[in-house]
Amino acid sequence: MTKMMRAVEITSPGGPDVLQLTERPIPEPGHGQVVLKVAYAGVNRPDALQRAGAYDPPPGASDLPGLEASGEVVAIGAGVSGLALGDKVCALLPGGGYAEYVATPAAHCLPVPDGMDMKQAACLPETFFTVWSNVFTRGGLKAGERFLVHGGSSGIGTTAIQLANAFGARVFATAGSDEKCAACVALGAEKAINYKTDDFVAALRAEGGADLILDMVGGDYIPRNVKALAEDGRLVQIAFLQGPVAELNFALMMVKRLTLTGSTLRPQSDLAKARIAQDLHEAVWPLLEAGKVAPVMDSAFDLAEAAAAHARMESSDHIGKIVLKVSG
Repeated sequence: MTKMMRAVEITSPGGPDVLQLTERPIPEPGHGQVVLKVAYAGVNRPDALQRAGAYDPPPGASDLPGLEASGEVVAIGAGVSGLALGDKVCALLPGGGYAEYVATPAAHCLPVPDGMDMKQAACLPETFFTVWSNVFTRGGLKAGERFLVHGGSSGIGTTAIQLANAFGARVFATAGSDEKCAACVALGAEKAINYKTDDFVAALRAEGGADLILDMVGGDYIPRNVKALAEDGRLVQIAFLQGPVAELNFALMMVKRLTLTGSTLRPQSDLAKARIAQDLHEAVWPLLEAGKVAPVMDSAFDLAEAAAAHARMESSDHIGKIVLKVSG
């Protein structure tokens, strides 16, 4: 008889209430994979996009939401080395994190940092993989450069502020309230701009312009970002909360010699994600274990309360990461 597990599925495209508890078979590990008994699962914007029907899982991935989790290795597939049964890890997932068990490539697992609990560890993979690959690998951020991150109080934003600060950049952020701006400054931002009352373009141009901008807003932020960039600046786009369409004067891009780029994480190859994991283990995990960088926690919900967790995230009232408690 197939062993079953609790999981949260998307019953139909729609709002948070379409997330419902169900039972699914416990997954088996494929080649190069492990199965984790999930302790906590991270809640992220792509989960909400998938729930709404706007972000289909890649071929072969679970239809269950959930792109990161912490847990214990309970099964190991063929071709896996470096992991053992009982290891405590956090992992970037192809999907399926909103469940008691999940299968994922072993190369996308990282050890739970020393001194960190499973709740905190579940907050690491999605945001740290995204920030490292876009800010440092694609964006090429260097010490002394001026870095602007939009949505500074989000999971991505709080991670980007800390990492950019740890590697010696001058950090600026936007956020939607004075409370959120204060949180950004406390994390290491030199200045936080309340986008509801102040103009980030003017604020950055007064500093000489941004060398690098990380944006997940899109829409009319795109031409404003171009204006806010310094000469030879770079814009890295990772999401479009206000839509992917904008009118842009490319003459300004040419005159200022700008680089406009972007990426999404989930569709990338297993090998590409494994390389990011290795970079993080070498460059960032020592910072986590030394307490120089830490995930910012907003709230935790039980697995059965996934709809409430999504409502919290989509309210934009949160500061930092939201997680689901699955077991432990």
